[in-house]
Amino acid sequence: MPSGNLFYVIGPSGAGKDTLMNYAREKMNGRAAVRPVLFAHRYITRPAEAGGENHVCLSPTEFAQRKALGFFALDWQSHGNGYGIGTEIRTWLGGGAHVVVNGSREYLAAADERFPDLRVVLISVSPEVLRQRLVARGRETAGEIERRIDRSRQIAQVHHPRLLRLDNDAPLEESGARFIEMLAG
Repeated sequence: MPSGNLFYVIGPSGAGKDTLMNYAREKMNGRAAVRPVLFAHRYITRPAEAGGENHVCLSPTEFAQRKALGFFALDWQSHGNGYGIGTEIRTWLGGGAHVVVNGSREYLAAADERFPDLRVVLISVSPEVLRQRLVARGRETAGEIERRIDRSRQIAQVHHPRLLRLDNDAPLEESGARFIEMLAG
């Protein structure tokens, strides 16, 4: 079986990346498919109880050690934390599975260099819906929310030869079904 595809999911905070990936993981688990679709955990120097995605929590020292040993296929720094994707994704891709990772727009060029056939999935959401989600989340001040909304407009300008766009203003079942189609297609 030929190698699988790497789906590099990006989008602004609050766009619903984690929600869509969790939805797809749950719905696709055990489903008969031409190829398995695997979801990579991120290794993050952020406490596990901080909320958001299910990730492997590492101390900054553990993160630096794993990076020095070459245990990350992808890694970057953002918002004061280290983020890594383990080298296991190379094995999964080589075995024919499609692999989904929660990426970073700022790291896209480096990820594309390491995985030249990656597909970028840009999750977008309207400013109104994004504002509602960020307010409901309750983690940011009003000023921080407005800065995130401004930043989301920059993220929407991403260009890539294998860019897939997913508007996530719709209910989860609808957006989730479209996301699954992208991954399985």
